[in-house]
Amino acid sequence: MNISNQEHHQDLQHIKQMMERSSRFISLSGLSGITAGTCALVGAYFARNIIISSKDTELIDLNDKFYDTSSYGKISIVDFMGNKLFHIAIITFVAAFCLSFIFTYLRSKKTNTQLWGTTSRRLAFNVMIPMVVGGIYLFKLIQNGEYGVIAPGCLIFYGLSLINAAKYTLGEVKYLGYLQLILGVINLWFIGYGLYFWAIGFGVLHIIYGIFMWNKYERN
Repeated sequence: MNISNQEHHQDLQHIKQMMERSSRFISLSGLSGITAGTCALVGAYFARNIIISSKDTELIDLNDKFYDTSSYGKISIVDFMGNKLFHIAIITFVAAFCLSFIFTYLRSKKTNTQLWGTTSRRLAFNVMIPMVVGGIYLFKLIQNGEYGVIAPGCLIFYGLSLINAAKYTLGEVKYLGYLQLILGVINLWFIGYGLYFWAIGFGVLHIIYGIFMWNKYERN
């Protein structure tokens, strides 16, 4: 009787695991978080060096406007996109995305999970809703010269994306989202320190999250 109950319990656990795999995208790799966070810290390092060491008056004026809360001067979208700091941000994002995709792809092979299926499409859709809306909102901030709240805005909308997507992937993702939200809100009271908050949110928190997830799901 005990053996029968044990087998029945094991069958239920197996069914539960199969349902979990079918309803959630479980191939997110902890190494993706670690590499994304590392890319963010490297990008922040180069951005900080440019801000400190640049002797280009035009570039310094442009950087000042990024952190100015009074919006005494506005720059065009073309000037904004031509700034070196913007270039670093784009390169950092592309590098982090590519490396994260590679590690997620490798994990999907290891877990025998379809990389682009119904669940991953739902995940991508739920991530993109806050990201697209946030991108439009931040684009409008740039047009209006409100550069000081761009950094906290990025953290807040990214946090909302993670929370929104958590129901389609590993549950721990929502806690990373909560931390990003809190960090972004705090940054609203420390305008001018966006680069440091970015480094903490996109860098340090991602690395901590990645190490935790790797130890929990991939180490063995």
